[in-house]
Amino acid sequence: MREAARAAGRSRLYDGRWRDREPAEAPAGVQAVIRLKAPLSGETLIHDRVQGRVVWQNADLDDMVILRSDGTPVYNFAVVVDDHDMGVTHVIRGVDHLTNAARQVQLYKALGWEVPAFAHVPLIHGPDGTKLSKRHGALGIEAYRAMGFLPAGLRNYLVRLGWSHGDAEIFSTEQAIKWFDIDDINKSPGRLDFAKLADVNAHYIRQASDAELIRRLKDVLPELEAGAAIAARIERVGWDKLAKALPTLKGRAKTLTELLDGAGYVTAARPLKLDDRAAKLLDAQARARLARLLGRLEAAPDWQAATLEAMVRAQAEGSGEKLGAIAQPLRAALTGSTVSPPIFDVMAVLGREETLARLRDQAR
Repeated sequence: MREAARAAGRSRLYDGRWRDREPAEAPAGVQAVIRLKAPLSGETLIHDRVQGRVVWQNADLDDMVILRSDGTPVYNFAVVVDDHDMGVTHVIRGVDHLTNAARQVQLYKALGWEVPAFAHVPLIHGPDGTKLSKRHGALGIEAYRAMGFLPAGLRNYLVRLGWSHGDAEIFSTEQAIKWFDIDDINKSPGRLDFAKLADVNAHYIRQASDAELIRRLKDVLPELEAGAAIAARIERVGWDKLAKALPTLKGRAKTLTELLDGAGYVTAARPLKLDDRAAKLLDAQARARLARLLGRLEAAPDWQAATLEAMVRAQAEGSGEKLGAIAQPLRAALTGSTVSPPIFDVMAVLGREETLARLRDQAR
């Protein structure tokens, strides 16, 4: 029956042959299904809070099964009864359930119950405009946590993905609750954009207190493949030292994992492993500069960033060199990289003893 209807291009798959017949006419021993005797003419419509006025022609809707032959209810029947019993007034769900609304409205009316308000929100698509799948990043929420996204950042991004409040891009969860109106949800699908998500998340990392970031880092470490090793390195130097580095790190990171990467110089063990660019930078001439600087720094009256900067600048001026000629080898020797937070802040975070020890490892 279904195949014949589909071949003829009809959406009504059941031909209604038992619609008006007496139960006594049924063959003996048959376990029958129970169907809704749906209207044959007119329209079934909803005034959807997102999609607007949506209409189905009753001539296209067949008598749907509500109880299977084994007596179990189908989804559309069960959900209507369940929602009614729980006093549900608003059904908010993905637009892929819109076709179910036609069946459910017919059931509500047949049972003499008030039809709830419907709001079918658009789906999230991948960057290529196709339905979101795992290849796009359709992952469980725990995966986004493991990637280093903060809850507030993810909420902000997701709410903004299909809804807007003027030109506001960044807003707190409390503001979203205050401003949100279901009638402002977009009809068109949103597109998942990891770069935009990262930018939003970066804002929340910058705004977070050091204490909150430490707590979040402790939560995310068990979910990282190398989390146990990273945690051990942090424990070796102490969480307090990592916290001291956060003010210069969180402005450069978009995720918690980037924050941990940036903090690598804090937890690195001596002798420091140099990346290729740092190793190339630390030639014989650069190491000689570091050796001369080492003697000056050993006599530093205090270990504040401003004091250290003044001493390095004095060395550069005294030798007629640009500051970068000393600062760049200094960065390579102390972090193993040519990229880091401001080098004098790095020195202050590492402390006198660790800084001088790392310089001695590299100076000649």
